[in-house]
Amino acid sequence: MAHVFVYGTLKRGQPNHKVMLDGTNGWAAFRGRGCTAEPYPWDLQSGDNIQGLLHLPGRGHCVARFYTVDEQMLRFLDDFEGCPDMYQRTAMQVRVLEWEGGGGPGDSVQCFVYSTATYAPEWVHLPYHDSYDSEGPHGLRYNPRENR
Repeated sequence: MAHVFVYGTLKRGQPNHKVMLDGTNGWAAFRGRGCTAEPYPWDLQSGDNIQGLLHLPGRGHCVARFYTVDEQMLRFLDDFEGCPDMYQRTAMQVRVLEWEGGGGPGDSVQCFVYSTATYAPEWVHLPYHDSYDSEGPHGLRYNPRENR
């Protein structure tokens, strides 16, 4: 089992959350909200409203929703996120802000995150967001991968 944190379309209420619930992909359980030990920028990288976490520690925001997943789900997520070509899976520390079902903050867990170290130079200058919503105030509608 491993922890994975999500920040975009895989979050509850977002367009791709269904893959986290689909048992044919493996097993996943929501565990809580947390904060990355260091801030990272994430931005909307195209007209398709594709969000990405840039591997630039020290800039941006500290946000995470984390799940526990089995090996099958982890392999599915690697494929879903285009790892290692589009995104790279790396481990980082996440400070727990709130456990699902109760429990106090303060614990630290190691989570995998999908981020990119290879990006267009202009992405660094795009607005950084602290929370993602596919229909948020940014005005960019999410374009599902099957329509791209």
